[in-house]
Amino acid sequence: MPANILNLPQYRVIRVEEADHDYHVTAEPVDVASSCPHCQSGRLTSWGTREQVFKDLPMHGKRVGIYIDTKRLRCQACGKTFSQALPVLAENRMMTDRLVKWIGQQALKHTFTSLADETGVVEGTIRNIFRDYINELEQTVRFETPKWMGIDEIHIINKPRCVVSNIQSNTIVDMLHNRNKDTVAKYLFKMPNRDKVQYVAMDMWTPYRDAVGAVLPDATIVIDKFHVVRMANDAMEKARKGLRGELTIKQKRGLMHDRFVLLKRERDLNDEDRLNLDGWTKNYPALGEAYRLKEDFHGIYEAGTPEEAMRRYEAWCRGISTEIRPYFADVILAFTNWQPFILNYFEHPVTNAYTESLNRLIRVMNRIGRGYSFDALRARILLTNGIHGNKQKRPRFERHGEPVPVEMGYGLSGDAIGYGLSVMEKVRPMHAPEAYDPHKHEKRDKNYGADISTLIHMIGAGEL
Repeated sequence: MPANILNLPQYRVIRVEEADHDYHVTAEPVDVASSCPHCQSGRLTSWGTREQVFKDLPMHGKRVGIYIDTKRLRCQACGKTFSQALPVLAENRMMTDRLVKWIGQQALKHTFTSLADETGVVEGTIRNIFRDYINELEQTVRFETPKWMGIDEIHIINKPRCVVSNIQSNTIVDMLHNRNKDTVAKYLFKMPNRDKVQYVAMDMWTPYRDAVGAVLPDATIVIDKFHVVRMANDAMEKARKGLRGELTIKQKRGLMHDRFVLLKRERDLNDEDRLNLDGWTKNYPALGEAYRLKEDFHGIYEAGTPEEAMRRYEAWCRGISTEIRPYFADVILAFTNWQPFILNYFEHPVTNAYTESLNRLIRVMNRIGRGYSFDALRARILLTNGIHGNKQKRPRFERHGEPVPVEMGYGLSGDAIGYGLSVMEKVRPMHAPEAYDPHKHEKRDKNYGADISTLIHMIGAGEL
């Protein structure tokens, strides 16, 4: 059968009207029902028609609507009426099956608003299609349960969310709607092979600890080093702000500009930084003490054993003056309350070292994802093709069979001006499909989650 503008052999194109932004295609089914679907009788009579409009894939930059006079038939044997079957059309969506699939795929990379404009489908329908597509896709994508798990907090759409990661592979395994104990516990409970989890690195958020303790009792909880030492930096900043009250306006401005020097590690200071720091610490001894305490706290993490780390902490704590202690009160309280889990690091140095990259990623995702729901952003991060480190690019176009001296999609004889490669498949015979080998697909490639470095690269390249 010759190809037509729709490239749907199940339909005969009767008329095509082209407008500035749309194609209006009138068509009819090639095959009409010859028997009743209820009793299989062939004694059918016409019971009227009604015009229906089905949206189809955009073509040549224009939206496409297919107009079909759907016949209503009545069975003389059983008396029931029914509409003729409309193949490859999703009547519940009033569009072609291929458009439903295409919208689901494109919604991972484009906004619902832009897809509504491109296809003529209302935005609410696109949201529903995307939801169903993601539900279906998640049934086929399975991430390996990490042996070294990270549980962290990120802010997306103005709310804190829980992100679960595979520390060894530097990938995101899932993102949860919130960071509540019940949410995290339910997720961990449903995780396949959860007994394989050996270590869980987390920040000092009690619901995380309680959820892991309840569901993964054999896993070792390790408080992420970076969350602990960051508290010392925060204490240094509190001290700087607290001591500004003694300064003149000019001195306050200088201290504000030099705040990054005070937050730097001593080993990272250049000559100019050292000169500025020396001036501040000599003129304001309390500021110098706060800086020393910050540096000494970092030094605790240079210990080789939990016992040595505890001795260093106790010595550090004794060396805090009464004047400066209030600024470091949160650090002391956290170390006291979380001591066993903090000290676990010195036997099992597991850490979410990707945290800064993740935070940068989330900031970018929030910026480019304005107008998206959390579910849409989550799907884009976890399920977009190529993010799992096994990117499947569209294969390079290869001309099939003998050379065809026409440009794709244009210049074909008759009304064959449809969908590029699909039209060409009508022009030249396809190779026979490869025989299925049941043993070839037995081994499933392991998927460790959405690779963070790949996510950042794809966003930078405009691919996400």
